[in-house]
Amino acid sequence: MNDFGVRDVDVVVIGAGQAGLSGAYHLRRAGLEPDRDFVVLDHAPRPGGAWQFRWPSLTYAKVHGMHALPGMELTGATADRPSSEVIGGYFGAYEDAFDLRVHRPVDVGAVREGERGRLLVETSSEGGYATRALINATGTWDRPFWPRHPGQETFRGRQLHTANYPGPGAFAGQRVVVVGGGASGTQHLMEIAEVAAGTTWVTRRPPVFREGPFDEDAGREAVAMVEERVRLGLPPRSVVSVTGLPLNDAVRAARAKGVLDRLPMFDRITEHGVAWNDGRTIEADVILWATGFRPVVGHLAPLRLREPGGGIRIEGTRAARDERVHLVGYGPSASTIGANRAGRAAVREIKRLLDRNPVGV
Repeated sequence: MNDFGVRDVDVVVIGAGQAGLSGAYHLRRAGLEPDRDFVVLDHAPRPGGAWQFRWPSLTYAKVHGMHALPGMELTGATADRPSSEVIGGYFGAYEDAFDLRVHRPVDVGAVREGERGRLLVETSSEGGYATRALINATGTWDRPFWPRHPGQETFRGRQLHTANYPGPGAFAGQRVVVVGGGASGTQHLMEIAEVAAGTTWVTRRPPVFREGPFDEDAGREAVAMVEERVRLGLPPRSVVSVTGLPLNDAVRAARAKGVLDRLPMFDRITEHGVAWNDGRTIEADVILWATGFRPVVGHLAPLRLREPGGGIRIEGTRAARDERVHLVGYGPSASTIGANRAGRAAVREIKRLLDRNPVGV
């Protein structure tokens, strides 16, 4: 924390993606004023949450289940524009429309116990905030998951993760192994197959393809499937991991061409590719890890919120070990529809907390 001092507020929102903006919107609806009663801190350079970092070939038409923020629809989006531009522009317009006054770029280093029953939020550039409640909406983008495999350090080619995927053009004429059975993995694979010398798809479990649209009912069902792990204090699975892969025309065409013929997980990595214990080997120039992300909650470590199972147990959106802390965009709310609902629920609980203790002591 720097030397700018400590300022009292009622609520700090960390993160200005879908979940954070939903929380900020509902705080305003509850009568709290930005920069007086609450602040929104975001470490990204501009509006858009994690969407601003997505690869250019991920157009808005390819987005997996994007739901509008509360109070303002996303209209007039061109299907073939990069989703980073469409959603970044939408989030920016949303911040302006509701005067949310997001502070950026601001990094939060730690949240710890403060004085007078408040939490102390330590920042990189704005000193500290002593807050009565916290909405943590930091998502997962900044914590890509890289699995470890024998021989990984010996590979002479290039390894990269979805987090720094540059688009298909970077793989022209190369042999590429794509690891991961989620939506990003299939999108990467279908794009790269158009320009690469050869592609191989490897997943830990057989992929499941889903017919029909991913509507609100499907979203709610997926959210419900994730909730049990969080209630038990286990690390959450992503909502996308339980929805299955959408079986659209592009996927059907790729399956017909053999692009989505899947192999089981290899047993080791060699200097020149990957290998299985049955003697099968595949040479590769690139291994692309489309293996997902983990929740960004390290800054909450001083509060000791984790359970023995490794996750943070939440009741609704509230951390079971500290009623002042709400996690939105975590576990069952880590989808756009889930984030909207969680933002509203968190503010409802926070308002009750503030009303019980109006002087914040």
